[in-house]
Amino acid sequence: MDAAIGFVVAHGDTVDRARLSWLRTGAAPQPDALTSAEVGQAPDGGWPAFWAGDVASVDATCFRLAELDDLGALDRPPARKALDWLAARQRADGSWEEDETLAAEAPDWARPGDPEATYYLTANAGYWLSVADTDGAGDPGHRAAAQRAAHYLAAQMRPDGTWPSYLLAGWLAAATLYRQTMFYESARMQVVLNDRLATMAPGDVAQLAAALRRAGLADDDWLLTNARRRLASTQRSDGGWDSDAGDAFEVHVVLAAIRACR
Repeated sequence: MDAAIGFVVAHGDTVDRARLSWLRTGAAPQPDALTSAEVGQAPDGGWPAFWAGDVASVDATCFRLAELDDLGALDRPPARKALDWLAARQRADGSWEEDETLAAEAPDWARPGDPEATYYLTANAGYWLSVADTDGAGDPGHRAAAQRAAHYLAAQMRPDGTWPSYLLAGWLAAATLYRQTMFYESARMQVVLNDRLATMAPGDVAQLAAALRRAGLADDDWLLTNARRRLASTQRSDGGWDSDAGDAFEVHVVLAAIRACR
């Protein structure tokens, strides 16, 4: 952890270092860090993706919520407005898709009408609506949306515990199901995830462990224990881990690893 902390200090920006401080000690971020993390929010409450022009994106909004969570800022007005936007964007069947106007610009994993993208976005939005509902004291509308999302995710699960989407959709769905007390369904997905740990990229392992820990799995849970062992065996000498998303996301991966082990 000392090496991971050193990596963030050396390579992170103002927001990254503020996230590190909050994860380590609960230190309140400076106003400039919060301003940087919250900048660019659309009037309706979401944040646009870099490929989405001025149209708010479900995926980009969830990414911003992850940053704000690491700053202890989910109770601030921008995050609450974003959660309101996510809940309002949910479809009747409990799922989410990006705005149809983004169909031509959206990458495959966010393309409207694509079933894999729909499952991933539902797992992501459902996850943030779930974890923001601290001890059941959050917005009843957010809670109801998270419950609908969990039922959608469970209904799409295959008999062997796998899911019809990307790898990261699996741990987000498992975390959402766990948070919504659908423990059996979550456990089935966790077994599949554990079987894949040995071949996962280190960045994926860090994100998996962080999401499930944030959802409330115990620190000594078997999947989290195995994930931390894999992280220990794949950490580089500079304190970082490789990211399939590229060098620009390595600090984000390291912060996820710290979140998983805090």
